[in-house]
Amino acid sequence: MLIPVHLTDLQLAIVRLLWANGECTVVDVQEGLTPTRPLAQTTVATLLTRLEKRGVVSHRLAGRQFVYRAEVTEPEVRRSMVGELTNSLFQGRPAALISHLLVERELGADELGEVKQLIAQAEQRVYLAAAS
Repeated sequence: MLIPVHLTDLQLAIVRLLWANGECTVVDVQEGLTPTRPLAQTTVATLLTRLEKRGVVSHRLAGRQFVYRAEVTEPEVRRSMVGELTNSLFQGRPAALISHLLVERELGADELGEVKQLIAQAEQRVYLAAAS
């Protein structure tokens, strides 16, 4: 996906329901949101229509109902939104973002070990790319 995708918390909650279920009707989305965000059916329908206009979701007709599915993947959305965050708050410097996360977040030994492993894998990719 080449188009940058920025989603609000509510839009992201809707798209997460579509990722989890594959396809959903307006009622399915409304029911999925109800525990934390009780919204009217018309509101959910409007949100889905707006997401469709942006190319984030699409629909098919099943009887008289629209059945929606996500047209973006979670990695695409994550890449776009983290890239936007990195550019806007950290002057486009991933190291500044990583530094912020390491300083501001309480990381346990397991998470630090995971970060170290990810760094080692990234270093390996850089060395392999330089060698070829």
